[in-house]
Amino acid sequence: MDLRNKKIDEGVFMASRGEVLAQWPTGSRVDLQEAVDFHKSLPESKIFSRKLADAKKHRKTLIQPRAGVALLQDHIKLLTFLQDHGEADLLPTTIDSYTRQNRYKEAENGIEESVRQSKSMLNGFPAVNHGVDGCRSIIQSLDVPVQVRHGTPDARLLTEITYAGGYTSYEGGGISYNIPYAKSVSLESTIRDWQYVDRLTGLYEEMGISINREPFGPLTGTLVPPSISHAVAIIESLLAAEQGVRNITVGYGQCGNLIQDVAAIRSLEEMTEEYLKVYGYDDVVVTTVLHQWMGGFPQDEAKAFGVISWGSVVGALAGATKIIVKTPHEAMGVPTMEANAQGLRCTKQVISMLADQPLNNAQVTAEKEIIKAETKCILDKCFELGEGDIAVGAVAAFQTGVLDIPFAPSRFNAGKLLPARDNDGAIRILTPGAVPFSKELLDFNAAKIEERAKSEKRAASFQMVIDDVYAIGKGRLVGRP
Repeated sequence: MDLRNKKIDEGVFMASRGEVLAQWPTGSRVDLQEAVDFHKSLPESKIFSRKLADAKKHRKTLIQPRAGVALLQDHIKLLTFLQDHGEADLLPTTIDSYTRQNRYKEAENGIEESVRQSKSMLNGFPAVNHGVDGCRSIIQSLDVPVQVRHGTPDARLLTEITYAGGYTSYEGGGISYNIPYAKSVSLESTIRDWQYVDRLTGLYEEMGISINREPFGPLTGTLVPPSISHAVAIIESLLAAEQGVRNITVGYGQCGNLIQDVAAIRSLEEMTEEYLKVYGYDDVVVTTVLHQWMGGFPQDEAKAFGVISWGSVVGALAGATKIIVKTPHEAMGVPTMEANAQGLRCTKQVISMLADQPLNNAQVTAEKEIIKAETKCILDKCFELGEGDIAVGAVAAFQTGVLDIPFAPSRFNAGKLLPARDNDGAIRILTPGAVPFSKELLDFNAAKIEERAKSEKRAASFQMVIDDVYAIGKGRLVGRP
């Protein structure tokens, strides 16, 4: 089947569904109508899309952690603690690495070893192995909505199991869960597999169940220019909307400069809504998520709380619909549930203090226009390469380097674009590669980098990039020599 941004034919979809559900024995438990009936039995307080829409309407910023362990009862215990003691508005189920690679037998071994060791021997929750009923136990045990968070190039069976299990939000996309995560998986295959995910989401929507979808905003997580992550988020939103998704949360990973981060969140929401309406999807609810700093963290817990608080300030001032919260143990590995709850409470305190203090000034407005102009250059070229089809255009854009994600492991990514901070800590383009910015935008970026170079009395070079990658872990934003 040729790749196109076109709603999957129902007969084709149902035929492939049988193959997907046969990948692991728990797939036999999935029944679409019975799953829809289960969703309809859930109280409104457990429905992700409703809570996000309400937060957007009332200009409230919600908080959500990352969390996931191997065993069902331990996972329920962890999420209950984060709900009750972390004051989380929304909860996650972070999926283990074996499941992300569709290695369900190894995940089963991990469950068995976790039982023997009396502790989690997996880095997340193996939802496919625990099956529909295990997932429903989680949903029924909690009072707030729960989202699936993972990193899976082929997430079709995971989607079927977790949707039937009552999850009302699902993260990821064919670009954002491929290029930053996998080395040798073709973009054509992941876009097709995620069209399946979105078509399934659309089927639930048509049957009266609105499930929230969230493209993964941060991508590689470090020094990603806003226009790059914006372009990916908007493309994945258009692909999802074509398959019938009607509730989308677009995300952005905090870069560190207050003005740029606030401008990025606001421009992302505005541009996503604009592009969806231009292409005929005018009934999609768009919300936003800020991911607190995704790079290196200080090992000192007090300093780590400073990084968490700064991310909280950005989310609150930007008016993000939700914030994905980090923990003070970020530099040390898997956090305790107590540390995870501390990060949540820290974030909630900052949000509460800034609830009535939006940031509106000329600098934010100017930065928004720069981000929008850069993003438009990329998206216009993607549509041109695809002759109007954004699925085809996205693949061609990566082949030609028009879309280029910094530091991504995929061999299908050009890896020619290099970002660096300017003298104020905003992310600019040091080496553009083939990204199709206008001469005016290229000159703007070059001037910003040169301004920093002169201030630091050194030439603009790759060393700046290296210094910036490690700066926050060392207590600075800009990697000064």
